[in-house]
Amino acid sequence: MPTNFDFLKSTDKNLYEIISDAELLYRDEYFEQCIGQTRRFAENVCKNVLGAKRTTENTFDQMLATLKDNSQGSEQEKEFIEDLYFLKKCGNASVHSSSVKKSAKNALECLQRAFEVAINYSVYNKKADIKNLSLHFDIKLLATGKRDKTLAKKYEQAEKAAALTEKRQKKSKTTTKKSTKKSESKQVTTIKSCKKQNGISPYWIVAGIFSLISLISALILMLV
Repeated sequence: MPTNFDFLKSTDKNLYEIISDAELLYRDEYFEQCIGQTRRFAENVCKNVLGAKRTTENTFDQMLATLKDNSQGSEQEKEFIEDLYFLKKCGNASVHSSSVKKSAKNALECLQRAFEVAINYSVYNKKADIKNLSLHFDIKLLATGKRDKTLAKKYEQAEKAAALTEKRQKKSKTTTKKSTKKSESKQVTTIKSCKKQNGISPYWIVAGIFSLISLISALILMLV
């Protein structure tokens, strides 16, 4: 039966089995047990991420403290540790509760947080396919054990549309650059073709004629 955590199966089978059981518990309305199972999942993830850095830490609290101390402070690490703390807190409250509460809402949030932890763990710790980051938690799959093919198709269409839009934008930018370069080239050519005129201007020819006539007239008057 498919689960929201199928991508984890090839990355860490043990963790996959733990968290897939949590989904089954939720589907059967064992909400408190589901919450407890997500806590177990979170503790094992924390243990795996620490790896060789784990020395004397035995409790979940101690391991989380060490994990936080070794964090580089990135946003991804902050969200990862925050989700682990949330699952620990809810799991502890569920295990130590004196009465059984059918908290479907809390159980659902724990599964969603566990889903984010699983994606983070698979990509950044186990170097799984980065496409896992685009996965979405499917509530219908959780409730029915069947994938929402319509939803999956919508995501696929949305990805194709986004890729097509990006391609068109790149093409548009390239065309604009080519048009600008061509325009600049034409302008330069036009400027270069404008040559300076050679010879005497008609204005100076006319002015010379009148000057000559005036000179001749002056000489005639002087002689007379």
